Amino acid sequence: MILDDDVAYRAVETRDARFDGQFILAVRTTGIYCRPACPARKPLRRNAAFFPTAAAAQAAGFRACRRCLPDAAPGSPEWNLRADTVGAAMRLIADGVIDREGVPGLATRLGYTSRHLNRMLLAELGASPLALARARRAHTARLLLTTTSLPISEIAFAAGFSSIRQFNETVQEIFATAPSELRRDRLSQPGGPGVITLRLPVRQPFDGKGLLAFFALRAIAGVEKVHTHSYTRSMQLPGAPAVVELTMPSRAEASVLAKLHLGSLADLTPAVERCRRILDLDADPVGIDALLSADPVLAPRVAAIPGIRVPGTSDGAELVVRAILGQQVSVVAARTAASKLTHRVGHRLPEELATATGLTHLFPTSAALAELADVDIGGPRKRAATLLHACRDLASGSLVIDPGRRSADLQVELCARTGIGPWTAGYLAMRVLGDPDVLLATDLVQRQGANRLGLGSSPAALRARGARWRPFSSYAGMHLWRAASITTTKGP
Repeated sequence: MILDDDVAYRAVETRDARFDGQFILAVRTTGIYCRPACPARKPLRRNAAFFPTAAAAQAAGFRACRRCLPDAAPGSPEWNLRADTVGAAMRLIADGVIDREGVPGLATRLGYTSRHLNRMLLAELGASPLALARARRAHTARLLLTTTSLPISEIAFAAGFSSIRQFNETVQEIFATAPSELRRDRLSQPGGPGVITLRLPVRQPFDGKGLLAFFALRAIAGVEKVHTHSYTRSMQLPGAPAVVELTMPSRAEASVLAKLHLGSLADLTPAVERCRRILDLDADPVGIDALLSADPVLAPRVAAIPGIRVPGTSDGAELVVRAILGQQVSVVAARTAASKLTHRVGHRLPEELATATGLTHLFPTSAALAELADVDIGGPRKRAATLLHACRDLASGSLVIDPGRRSADLQVELCARTGIGPWTAGYLAMRVLGDPDVLLATDLVQRQGANRLGLGSSPAALRARGARWRPFSSYAGMHLWRAASITTTKGP
């Protein structure tokens, strides 16, 4: 978010890469927009204009810099910080909702008319929903042009364009060149049909090791696997099943290597967005660490683990099931219960995909789980009833858990349900929505971590201390979990 144009210009003067993706620099004399850290000669102050998104710069008549590739910068952390309609809209647009459901579908999900949503985004971001989706399609098109050997006609439709003409005109307008010219920069990538390898930019520092440890403890055999430097999992995307393999960067690198096995190329946009959310790649680690380091008790933890991330998820409905299974039990017990359900009713991956990746299953759908009986779920009957009730509502659409929800609304709705309390509601808001300000004050292990740091172990004491961690309480909680130094955390 651009708080002050003079502050933004100082970031441009120093080529501060921390601001890449947080705002766009446009140069009036050249008609080009760039990242703040673009290596090109900096413009005079009077010639510099600033926009919150690439779409806003495009709407103002600027074209993308082909030197710094501003569309390939990490995303803005603002859309998770903002617990409002604009933040929810940006998360859904990034997931490709407009390509699949149009602006009316996006507006319906958010509870507004298309006209009102259009006015809201224009006022806040300087770009309409269609312009924002168009910018996303252009980014996807450039990725496909430069990382695959697909025919250009296939790329146009895979990127979400409705016609070849629209695709050509958009690429020409945004990149000031034809698609065939962008293709000349294509890199040779390993893999076969449906396999795309690309780099996902990330702001350093980045605690990839901590993410891998988190996922390894919870990995369901056949659905996920963790190696020394990578995390692989299956996911059901809008068009077809897929498997993603994410290799963590070294400290010297600024991107995660993603190998995407896609059943449908039209799923590239949601696949990339969900990978970014799984690894919390759009966080602002420098800002988060600076705020948490102001607490003298947390400062040594932040220094020891810079760039800590909050693990996300590729599927909100899946995490609902795993969160309920994890209530009042250890991670290992929750993982065992989830594994049994997966191998009972989870769909098997297509043979070709299973052979190529070593995974075998998709996590069970809500509809499949809703057909089970209490005794099939196992564990306490009340917990089983809570899970089945949630799955039936997820399958019918009366309960929606996706990045388009507002955190406060979702938590209130969940807490009103029998068998779901503040811990589960907060956990889901943190991991599904990327809410950076969730403090799980009743969590046993966070309280143990707080006690080891000398903060006391009562929820009241933790809430009082947590006031100084806002708006990054979720990240403080990750430090508390790590401080507990045990392997049986509560939760899935």
